[in-house]
Amino acid sequence: MLSRTGISRDHACRLIRSAGDDLEQLLKEASSLRDSRTGRVVTYSRKVFIPLTNLCRDRCAYCTFAREPGDGQAHSMTPDEVLVVARAARKAGCKEALFSLGDKPELRYPEYREWLERRGLRSTIEYLQAMCQLVLEETGLLPHANAGVLSREEMEQLQPVNASMGMMLETTSRRLLAPGEAHHRCPDKVPEVRLEALKTAGELRIPFTTGILIGIGETLDERVDALFAIRELHENYGHVQEVIVQNFRAKADTLFAGRPEPTALDIARTAAVARLILGDSVNLQVPPNLSREYAFFLNAGINDWGGISPVTRDFINPEAAWPEIATLGQVTERAGFELRERLTVYPEYIRDAGWTPDNLRRQALVWMDDAGLVRRDREAA
Repeated sequence: MLSRTGISRDHACRLIRSAGDDLEQLLKEASSLRDSRTGRVVTYSRKVFIPLTNLCRDRCAYCTFAREPGDGQAHSMTPDEVLVVARAARKAGCKEALFSLGDKPELRYPEYREWLERRGLRSTIEYLQAMCQLVLEETGLLPHANAGVLSREEMEQLQPVNASMGMMLETTSRRLLAPGEAHHRCPDKVPEVRLEALKTAGELRIPFTTGILIGIGETLDERVDALFAIRELHENYGHVQEVIVQNFRAKADTLFAGRPEPTALDIARTAAVARLILGDSVNLQVPPNLSREYAFFLNAGINDWGGISPVTRDFINPEAAWPEIATLGQVTERAGFELRERLTVYPEYIRDAGWTPDNLRRQALVWMDDAGLVRRDREAA
């Protein structure tokens, strides 16, 4: 029998290679564990994607988001641009403002440092804090900052204006820092650096989203190791509100353009193992826009589809359109589940007053029903 606190590493390494009858049993056990957590409800967050700057000091081999100054696609949003997008999102019924940006571009690009200085800013994070506050005050959208590796001071700076925050762990494999691998020339992708940031978020009691990126050169055992690292942090601090199992997508303008992508079966098997490792204490997501067979993942123990935007595209994976929310609902219902809208911060972290700043918690409670999900009469409002 599986413990609700998760399985052993050796068992997980065996299961992630499962096939045939073993795979069927794996999916069944993962689904049962999910059902014990959230029953037949699967959630999503109605969000707007705000790519504050796509400059980044890292050079991930699979990334098409990061640009350099002088590139025609490089852009840092002005406050007016941020507000235009946020106001359109509010009219479309969004509740979450997902801020995404590159890691510490001011440390690599003097042109960008000058751009910040002309606006009286010392860092990207100082600008991010100001934009989160602006969007919160002007639109009521709940900010969720996905700003890469943050120091304790930076997290403390952002915490009062963010309902939750996030950073993908991606992997704990140091092999992928070598030349030719996914994270060569990426100081912010050093596993120990990211794990320390995740630990700091736990110490500060920040509801946090993290996850793994599969198909970037890691072994199956290394996937398991990354999931166990997340589990250990959550056991210590209780702050990991959601784990994403995200599949690599090959992009033409990257070094990994010719790399094979994980199959739907591989994604589902990894998600099921993640559910068994994490037990019933963490929400589990697979992004539905990154695989055409996304309905299959409901058999793998997931209970969330993540953020879906009716306003903006996925700027990290621009080739992968979001499914329509109505279509997502139909697919979810055909599988025997009910699709419900949630906020960027999950119900368990809103109910406990010690996790979300009071002003953001008050805004969240306006939208919430007794289950901690968005009230049906506010789902598109």
